Amino acid sequence: MNITFLAAVFLPSALFASPWGEQISEGGIKHSFLVTGHRTVIVGEDCEVSWEVKEGSRDGEVLANGNVLIAFSKEVKEFTREKEVVFRYPLSAANKEIGTVHRLENGNTLITELGDKPRLMEVAADGKVVVDFPLQPETGNAHMQTRMARKLPNGNYLAPHLLAFAVKEYTPTGEVVRTIKTDLPELGGRAAENWPFTAILLEDGKVMVNLTHGNKTVFFDKEGKAVWTVTNEDVGGRFADPCGGSVLANGNVVICSYGQREDAKPDVFEISAEKKVVWEFKAPGFQGAHEIHVLTTNGEAVKSRR
Repeated sequence: MNITFLAAVFLPSALFASPWGEQISEGGIKHSFLVTGHRTVIVGEDCEVSWEVKEGSRDGEVLANGNVLIAFSKEVKEFTREKEVVFRYPLSAANKEIGTVHRLENGNTLITELGDKPRLMEVAADGKVVVDFPLQPETGNAHMQTRMARKLPNGNYLAPHLLAFAVKEYTPTGEVVRTIKTDLPELGGRAAENWPFTAILLEDGKVMVNLTHGNKTVFFDKEGKAVWTVTNEDVGGRFADPCGGSVLANGNVVICSYGQREDAKPDVFEISAEKKVVWEFKAPGFQGAHEIHVLTTNGEAVKSRR
């Protein structure tokens, strides 16, 4: 399952760290986290940057051994904290972009490619592709085909398809066995541009989906019904093209506002089940939080779904 336990031993402080942005929380919440996007950085609870690669990125996570796994647009790399590359997967010639990276419990790396032959793969540590099937994004627009795909406990995969207005569940052979539609009338239909970007299976079977241009986060039940919806009316206009995100063990949802261009509003924020904003991260001039992996909260390792 997409659950990560990270001990503080894997979050070393940098000797020459520099502060970046601010964390705001009435309840005193402080997170450390990896954020991908226009910057690729690990930020401490004190807002100091302890690790960074000077390249924009799509998806990523800090592994249990402390290494950092990152999806760039043309390749996937696993870095040590000293930035030695210990795993690399280059984009195939048949496609144009990489969308997803996630290290699985079996040691394989889940990767999606976008382009003329969109596909989902599991790549073994030796670089051998051991699972490979075509995705069905219903568009030839490579950049808008899919984003944060994840593997499920039953061995299937969830893949959000933006312009198909659908999150699809695939078997390892590529059969679609479930479709969650995001253009439901109660969510504003297609006119609302509810493009699904993040799809996370929760412990109770619901699926959390960030809807980019629709500027909302929705929980869907097993039948695809929207059972919990948060919009800009609930959070004071903080949604701005919500892309990546995660669900913490306490049920709070952390959301990347990728399109945020107002320094007065957060690049990343956290909301409770009661739809209250309980934490914010603001970094003036950042403009582009694409995905986040929360590592610690107030000094304790975090359990999250992402």
